Amino acid sequence: MEISADIISLVSATLRISTPLVFAAMAGLFAERSGVIDFGLEGKMLAAAFVAASGAHIFGSEWYGLGLAIVCCVALSMLHGFASVTHKGDQVVSCVAINILMIGLTTALAAAWFGQQGLTPTLTDDRRFFEITLPFADAVSGVPLLGPIYSEIISGHYIFVYIAYIFVPCVYWVVFKTRFGLRLRAVGENPSAVDTAGISVELMRYKALAVNGVLVAFAGAYLSTAINANFFREMSAGRGYLALAALIFGKWHPKTALIACLLFGFADALQIRLQGVPIPGIGLIPVQFIQAIPYVLTVVLLAGFVGKAIAPGAIGQPYIKER
Repeated sequence: MEISADIISLVSATLRISTPLVFAAMAGLFAERSGVIDFGLEGKMLAAAFVAASGAHIFGSEWYGLGLAIVCCVALSMLHGFASVTHKGDQVVSCVAINILMIGLTTALAAAWFGQQGLTPTLTDDRRFFEITLPFADAVSGVPLLGPIYSEIISGHYIFVYIAYIFVPCVYWVVFKTRFGLRLRAVGENPSAVDTAGISVELMRYKALAVNGVLVAFAGAYLSTAINANFFREMSAGRGYLALAALIFGKWHPKTALIACLLFGFADALQIRLQGVPIPGIGLIPVQFIQAIPYVLTVVLLAGFVGKAIAPGAIGQPYIKER
């Protein structure tokens, strides 16, 4: 029973830890399927976390914070589009600029607005999100096996967790089963053919970036108004890059990207539980080595599989209309 409890706890933690990766990976999928590189996910996630926590504190509502985070991330996505889609700038440089700007700006604004070094004030209970207990979760918790699965794995998560895993089939349907998705994929593969058909390549890419901004805002807001009750310096902790790695490993497909996100989330949840636990025959492993597990896994997976992943044909290439 103890082993079962440990497994259930690990699975539950995996779902929670994977949530921001899922949001960011789905956001990156829209941008990159349209032909726009976006490893600015890290900077946008950081901006969303700061704005969500600040907005929730100032306006007294976590929903206001989430709304402001969406506005902020869509604006950053539009800025990326203005530089790389409208003015045909280098997409990698634009992403790097967003990441560097947000790392410095969020810390500076936190100090200027709240008088704290890289922190926002701790949110009170009426200004943050809490776990949701589903119906009958407490009543069935004592039922062997099925009870803990329902009460601890399915129930007891933040609303962001449920939204994230509902979004994945929705993203699949939009990208692969709708006219918008067909045009989106066509723009990322052969923009000249799309332009010949009378569809605006720039407009489609801006639409994709707008959706990208909305989705990544959920990832940032989840970090600062749900699992944490404030923003702190660089709290995204590389999750944007992990999400991009999951997207590449998943070959720019929602289902396989989700599997990769869960894998990274599992590695992170596992390293948390391994800290301070002696390994039979080995003893205690230094915390630094254990904390590196998710990032080592990322490098190994990308080194082994990135060569087999075929990116959208026109990704990273500004479209210049022939006259």
